[in-house]
Amino acid sequence: MKILLRPLQWIYSIYAFITFVAVMLLIFPFAIIASFFGRIKGGNMTIRLCMLWADLWFPMIFIWHKKIYETPHDKTRSYIFVSNHISYLDAAIIVKAYRQPIRPLGKVEMSKVPVFGLIYRNAIVTVDRSSPVNRANSVRILKSLISKGISVLVFPEGTFNMGTTPLKEFYDGAFRVAIETQTPVKPVLFLDAYRRMNYKSLFSMKPGQSRILYLDEIPVAGYTSNDVEKLKQEVYQIMERKLIEYDAAWRKPLNPPLGGE
Repeated sequence: MKILLRPLQWIYSIYAFITFVAVMLLIFPFAIIASFFGRIKGGNMTIRLCMLWADLWFPMIFIWHKKIYETPHDKTRSYIFVSNHISYLDAAIIVKAYRQPIRPLGKVEMSKVPVFGLIYRNAIVTVDRSSPVNRANSVRILKSLISKGISVLVFPEGTFNMGTTPLKEFYDGAFRVAIETQTPVKPVLFLDAYRRMNYKSLFSMKPGQSRILYLDEIPVAGYTSNDVEKLKQEVYQIMERKLIEYDAAWRKPLNPPLGGE
């Protein structure tokens, strides 16, 4: 049955890529205009354009988002948002999940993609993880944005989780910035991105529901630079537990049923 459905999945994936580019080309002229307004105002304008892009594109490809709030979310506050990273679709889900001034931290390589790269550079704080100098500069930019009331988003795993555990090991960066700026950490989980499009193939897209789970913020008052590891593990354990509770598709069950079913 899967073999028979595979051509349909390829056709759907191609349709999704075509509409992805088509909608992006529609907003591209406005993104060029936004680029003249500077890092803060222009960046906020670009983020709003990306929100509009996502609002148009996702209905066209029959993916709908369900937002689950375990606690009320205050969009007027600044946070260090952290999310799991499991799919190429995560970048598109960002602007559906975070409807407030925000700057994600993203790989510098993506800024070289034609058309998309210009929008990416204006909306994202880029980082080259192979360069200590570049990483330090990215952290300085993140701190500057937070001081101006703009939230930041970090995928603390750094890259796709290609294993069967709920999460990869976290990098320290997000938690160090949270402590140094005394900004609360707020985990937001993408529960179905792997089901909609996994990292193994660009032709693995499927329509359907995409749940976004908003967890309670984790305050950092009283934490010092010596508590980075403590905070990192605290956030890791919370996110891991919730991914299991809400049935993250890629994770390996801790207690598989008898008989291997």
